[in-house]
Amino acid sequence: MSEEAKKQKQIIIDEIREKLDGAQSAVIIDYMGTTVAEADAMRKMMREADVDYTVYKNTLMKRAVEGTDFEKLAEVMQGPSAIAISKTDATAPARILKKAIDDFKKMEFKAGVVEGAFYDKEGIEQIASIPSREELIAKFMGSIQSPVGKFVRTLAAIADAKPAEADAE
Repeated sequence: MSEEAKKQKQIIIDEIREKLDGAQSAVIIDYMGTTVAEADAMRKMMREADVDYTVYKNTLMKRAVEGTDFEKLAEVMQGPSAIAISKTDATAPARILKKAIDDFKKMEFKAGVVEGAFYDKEGIEQIASIPSREELIAKFMGSIQSPVGKFVRTLAAIADAKPAEADAE
């Protein structure tokens, strides 16, 4: 192999390592069967969620994950593989890929690492079912507001009823 080819490969390995540095999660999928239009739609969803989705050669990905928290991912890097990486939302790659898998009826999870823990295909599918942080906060706020709102409406009903009784006398 020429020195130029080695340099080019090292640039890609360094790029992958840079993307993984500080990442909360990385998910590997088998992307076979997707059309260009489906892949573009999925990439758009990924960009909107600040998730990096890229297809690399398995050998380069394996070298890039050596000695990192993502090293166990090398075990599933056979055949067509793509990687989705998030530095901001640990469940975003799995959640978005799950939506794409459900929508397109193609692709499948291989494995992933979320916050330092390795998950096989089944584990990543479970991670994918966890709502986003924003959804969880909204549900929590809704559950807090519901009893308070009911209490306020009850007090308002009592207050509205009092003047009517006073007018009747």
